[in-house]
Amino acid sequence: MKMLIGGRWVDRDEKIEVIDPYDNSVVDTVPSGNEKDVLAAIESAARGFETMRRLPTHERVAILRRTAEFVARDKEKFARMIAREGSKTIREARKEAFRCSNTLQIAADEARKIVGETVNFDAAPGSENRVGYYYRFPIGIIAAITPFNDPLNLVAHKLGPAFAGGNAVVLKPATVTPLSALLLAEAFLEAGLPPEALQVVTGRGDRIGDVLVTDPRVRMISFTGGPEAGESIARKAGLKKIGMELGSNSPVIVMADASFDLAVECSVSGAFWAAGQNCIGVQRIYIEKPIYEKFADAFVARTKKYKVGPKLEEDCDMGPMITEGEAKRIESWVNDAVKAGATLLAGGKRRGAVYDPTVLADVPEGARVGCEEVFAPVVSLYPVENLEEAVRLSNGTDYGLLAGIFTSSIENAFYAIREMDVGGIIVNDSSDYRVDQMPFGGVKRSGLGREGIQFALLEMTEPKVVCFNLQGIGR
Repeated sequence: MKMLIGGRWVDRDEKIEVIDPYDNSVVDTVPSGNEKDVLAAIESAARGFETMRRLPTHERVAILRRTAEFVARDKEKFARMIAREGSKTIREARKEAFRCSNTLQIAADEARKIVGETVNFDAAPGSENRVGYYYRFPIGIIAAITPFNDPLNLVAHKLGPAFAGGNAVVLKPATVTPLSALLLAEAFLEAGLPPEALQVVTGRGDRIGDVLVTDPRVRMISFTGGPEAGESIARKAGLKKIGMELGSNSPVIVMADASFDLAVECSVSGAFWAAGQNCIGVQRIYIEKPIYEKFADAFVARTKKYKVGPKLEEDCDMGPMITEGEAKRIESWVNDAVKAGATLLAGGKRRGAVYDPTVLADVPEGARVGCEEVFAPVVSLYPVENLEEAVRLSNGTDYGLLAGIFTSSIENAFYAIREMDVGGIIVNDSSDYRVDQMPFGGVKRSGLGREGIQFALLEMTEPKVVCFNLQGIGR
């Protein structure tokens, strides 16, 4: 496939192979973009912005709706591309394709709601003859940098609100999973998006990233990825808006009064969805002691039933990690934890890029699997005396994205809501729950700002104040 610059599909002699991590087959190739490509993309986006900011709201709505319809029409093509270039099973990929279409429909709805309000200037003495209002206007060129784990829907989460607000976008998709993003770009163009409103530059981040994030013509960076990369971008970006959804180490609390089967099933799914490569995936589970042994046994038994590996088979439960290097990383982390005293309850085996669903207990303090983001199919179980201890341990990392709690007590639920230092709490489901219209983001090293279409749209527009001095009207 080719990259999209200046309204044209552009190729380069230097290519990047997109590899299926399960069998190492080549899915396709994309151009290896360079600094000149990024600069050309930004220059084209500047022209695209002049078109987009003048585009009537009803035309933005129509483009977003048509794109959503095209994704729904071609959902199986999108799903197979998601599954082949990444880690998701075909069933997981179909859900992502559905969500992408839904995300764009939400963006179309929100485009109609970009409103301001009147300002009571006469509330200030001396301004009795003044009236006015504010409205929101697009900020300009947005650099969107997206990760590998949701290669379609997380692109839609950036493009949807950007176009709803009248902006232009330069998109840098993940190097290892650019194909789904390019398919979405094709759908936008088919839907009538002005050709220069969207640029898609494929290439390696260390080669093109700095050029993109430092250019002063880029007025906002919307980034999803690791905290180290996020911190680097923040240091280099200069005076522009930054929205970042970074890492996590999501905790789930299971109280003795919880609906037991619900807690087990949701927590297993939350831990191993997309091979655990999920920013809100369950990583730590704190279980009240009276049910700890029962929960651990049931959790392990359910985990061992997972069918792993052949992503395109309908009964496959979990695919490979994104690269063999990533699988080797988590293999090392787990081995280190076991050497330090952790107990391996399930999994712990690697075959190429496939790492079996893994459950640990007795994880010692300071082990990387417990205090860092594993981004892998590894979960640790911890017994706790009470809710207060569970909350204290949950808060004991540098991350704070989403958390979950299973309990039948409204008092327990509201204690967790009040005391847990996270961007969102899911009651009676795992941390791995999200709908595309909710505000999404975290605290501490988990990010800056909020995604979710309505909330991203506020970040991607600015208020402009208009004030009339009536003394100068009609004279």
